[in-house]
Amino acid sequence: MSAQAVTGAASTAVDEVPQPTGEGAPLLTVENLVKYFPVLGGVLRRKVADVKAVDGVSFTVRRGEVFGLVGESGCGKTTLGRSLLYLQRPTGGRVVLEGDDLSTLKPEQLRRMRGRMQLIFQDPYGSLNPRMPVLDIIGEGLLAQGVKDSRERTKRVEDSLEAVGLRRDYTRRYPHEFSGGQRQRIGIARALALRPDFIVCDEPVSALDVSIQSQILNLLLDLRRDFGFTYLFIAHNLSVVQYISDRVGVMYLGRMVELAPVEELYEHPRHPYTVALLSAVPEVDRARARRRIVLRGDVPSPVNPPSGCHFHPRCWLRERLGNPEICSTVDPRLAIVGPGHAAACHFADRTQQEQERVAAPVVAAGAAPSA
Repeated sequence: MSAQAVTGAASTAVDEVPQPTGEGAPLLTVENLVKYFPVLGGVLRRKVADVKAVDGVSFTVRRGEVFGLVGESGCGKTTLGRSLLYLQRPTGGRVVLEGDDLSTLKPEQLRRMRGRMQLIFQDPYGSLNPRMPVLDIIGEGLLAQGVKDSRERTKRVEDSLEAVGLRRDYTRRYPHEFSGGQRQRIGIARALALRPDFIVCDEPVSALDVSIQSQILNLLLDLRRDFGFTYLFIAHNLSVVQYISDRVGVMYLGRMVELAPVEELYEHPRHPYTVALLSAVPEVDRARARRRIVLRGDVPSPVNPPSGCHFHPRCWLRERLGNPEICSTVDPRLAIVGPGHAAACHFADRTQQEQERVAAPVVAAGAAPSA
């Protein structure tokens, strides 16, 4: 099946993607991105189905912006980030980096383009080769991008270490000689050394102590200020995303279900899934605490997602509205619901009203009670 055919099969509707506001020009444009993984079965190991990891995602990121991406485990956040960098080639759709369509680039052109796009991994130890000193770990990317002079590579590695708060003479040490926070700084220095335009941060603080998380977040913000980096920041922790992001996209089962500026999303969520996620965030101020909404059941399989709205089997709003048929028959796509704000829900205009009417935690049949 061609990429065009898969892209068309992802959805019959088209997302209305709000354009980012601010001074920076658009750097990254993603159009109906699709990434399917084949499921093989039978004696001959033929394809019998597809895992729809990313199923028609569109958004734009402006230069200098931090775009946060949140959602439950298995919703496709990491796959989306890797597909943007073409570490996993998309099944369909387009990724355009400042006018360059990555799908049209030849292998050598794509290799050079990767110098402008970097990835910070989640595991600060597993992403570092334990048999290589820091000089070779960071310098490997420089060598791949054509920096042949060893003295220049050493200087750029040392400059990168200094920029992330490590000593220049750490180049001779090995990963096991560093703490978790220092290893993550080395991972950031590796991305920084190539002076990229766009960096995908794949849950860069989730494996660190809380005290170290704030240091790494502030470091990323300082580097953005000093070098003009643009981030796609993937995380589970909504408090972390709120702190570091300018805009936030919410993913569910391979789809973008809400997209808005960070203040607007946290104060006025318009998708029932976003409301449920925010209700689980601990709040120190009891007057501002949201009533907990416990979702029914587990996330459906991406091999066979539900018809209509993928979220409708677990949707608390649908239950409050009397289970309207449109939720299970018509697939909603992103639609503009406010300035810079889009949501993929048939009843986005009713979300806040119904949320305020919830007098107690909503625990649907079959759901485990909250602690």
